[in-house]
Amino acid sequence: MTQRMNYAAAAPGGTKALGAVYGYVAQSGLPATLIELVYLRVSQINGCAYCIDMHCRTLLKAGMPVEKLVLVPAWYDAGNLFDERESAALKWAEVVTRVSDTHVPEAAYVEARAAFSEKELANLTIAIGLMNAYNRLAISFRVPPQAAASAA
Repeated sequence: MTQRMNYAAAAPGGTKALGAVYGYVAQSGLPATLIELVYLRVSQINGCAYCIDMHCRTLLKAGMPVEKLVLVPAWYDAGNLFDERESAALKWAEVVTRVSDTHVPEAAYVEARAAFSEKELANLTIAIGLMNAYNRLAISFRVPPQAAASAA
């Protein structure tokens, strides 16, 4: 895959603004591993190879067992491997990312609110929106994943 353009160089102000949101999410109080799991799941749904590669590497570096990492796409069938908040966050990430299909039903909101405070759920939703934006940039401009760059 050949990168189409360097969006960060083309629009540094926009990239800086997204970086500020990334920084906000990082200091929001949500656990870093939970945020990374959500970033990974959103990226899997969107098919963003660059982001999938990056978030898998981050989770492995943070000590997530590979057995858990490989089951993120099927978290709902992984038994107790994902705790209650992780499962709620992954489900919320799926319905919010697929908003044009799901319209984020009331039942999904009620379930998410049972696991997260209003502030946490707002911050989680900001994180989901941010990753959707990053995915669209990386996919649109064909940013190659580190694994492909390393193999070349």
